[in-house]
Amino acid sequence: MAEQGFRKWIIVITVISAAIIELIDTSIVNVALTDMSGNLGATIEDAAWVITAYAIANVIVIPMTSFLGSLFGRRNYYVGSILLFTVASFMCGHASGLWELVFYRFLQGAGGGALLSTSQAILFETFTLEERPLAAGIFSLGIVIGPTVGPTLGGWIISNYSWPWIFYVNIPIGIVAAILSIMYVKEPAEKRRAGSIDWMGMGLLAIGVGALQFVLERGEAKEWFHTSYITILAIVAGACVIGFIWRELTYKNPVVDLSVLTRSGTLVIAGILTFVLGFGLFSSVFIVPVFAQRLLGYNAMQTGILMLPGALTAAVLLPVVGKIMQRGIKPQPLIFIGFVLTALYSFMVSKSTLVTSSNDFLWPLIIRGIGMACISVPLTSLALSGLRGRDVGQAAALNNMMRQFGGSFGIAMINTFIAHRAAANRAGLISHITAYDPATQERIAMMTRGFMAKGAAFAMAQKQAFAVLEGTITRQVMLLSYMDAFVLVAIFFMACIPLIIIVRMKKNADAPVDKKDDDVSDDIPMAH
Repeated sequence: MAEQGFRKWIIVITVISAAIIELIDTSIVNVALTDMSGNLGATIEDAAWVITAYAIANVIVIPMTSFLGSLFGRRNYYVGSILLFTVASFMCGHASGLWELVFYRFLQGAGGGALLSTSQAILFETFTLEERPLAAGIFSLGIVIGPTVGPTLGGWIISNYSWPWIFYVNIPIGIVAAILSIMYVKEPAEKRRAGSIDWMGMGLLAIGVGALQFVLERGEAKEWFHTSYITILAIVAGACVIGFIWRELTYKNPVVDLSVLTRSGTLVIAGILTFVLGFGLFSSVFIVPVFAQRLLGYNAMQTGILMLPGALTAAVLLPVVGKIMQRGIKPQPLIFIGFVLTALYSFMVSKSTLVTSSNDFLWPLIIRGIGMACISVPLTSLALSGLRGRDVGQAAALNNMMRQFGGSFGIAMINTFIAHRAAANRAGLISHITAYDPATQERIAMMTRGFMAKGAAFAMAQKQAFAVLEGTITRQVMLLSYMDAFVLVAIFFMACIPLIIIVRMKKNADAPVDKKDDDVSDDIPMAH
């Protein structure tokens, strides 16, 4: 039942706050790994487990949120997840060893996995049927802004305090969100009872999805299938995912009802597009900061400020897109515009050079913000088109999982692609720089004379000249590789546009539900 007045907006602020802190924690740790590794006596490679553990727990829990909400009661599950996230955040800040920190990060991710989807359900019910596109727009603020501001906030905290504070900042927000949820969030009027617990399905899901997420997170650093345990985990993931699909399609009370995919062709296409959205959202947030910091010399705060205009543009436009859809505009044209604009952004940024300034990024990032706003809200309507009852909640959970996998796949693919392109670009550049090339000889001789003029002996001056040349080559190689990665993201978006053109909307997902249908309100009806 929709809420009104003060209570309505208290609920909105509560669930949006909970969702945003969960999303911020997916990226806030990235800028703190160096400080963590030094403080805890671990290598950077081992410290990366702090990120991996959170992502694995997230992606395991997300598809099970509908089932767990019906098992424990949605409000109980929601409040419990907020408290688990908050307590785990406190324990992360107090961790005295790396693997202790990794363990608490896993618990934090398990609590956070429930916050996104359940927050969507609560927000959906808080608004009337006509206002639900607006609700989707408001919720999308967290989806787009959270991963973007995470590194900025993390950089500011690291610059002014110490790394435990990137976890402590969650505590007051979590406590307030839990209290307000107890006071204002209602249990759905009709509750869908969970049947017998599908332990085998849960086990196959946890092992399969967890192993797959691990392979995506750590595969590039371990040279993929050149490392035996990556190969083994990939095989385990494949076998468990296949077993999970068979189990859920044949078991009477599945933990994840996959049969919804057979009842909605638009959900399948929307899932693919949501995967692409996750790919573009997370890979963009990954490539631009890395490019700015490694090649342009930006620090974490400067990088965050660089990304801010695009995030603010999306923040302003997301509710506007919701209002536009509320007036009857179909989602397909908006999604089409969003994909074209996001591809245009990637093509524009792919023209960057080593002297590119923050002003050169301004309009491309604003275009990206507009594109993300045009994609996020309409994609929900497309995904849930034609679905009713418990199908709505299950479809939303699957869509959420696809976005998370899109992000993980995007970062893994971009990392690998950049590494491969770096090797190819280096070979291409080196072929033009030889001992017999007059321009190369002249450049080395000029730098050698410069270093000798500063007091270096000839041998040392020549060594320094070669080092400078090597540094120049490396910077140019990385520039070309990052620009190739932007082109890849653009092509990825453009290749999916035909799916938007051919898909047809089914009967509105928000159509009235017959009494014989299972409860709608206990399910999770919005995902991006």
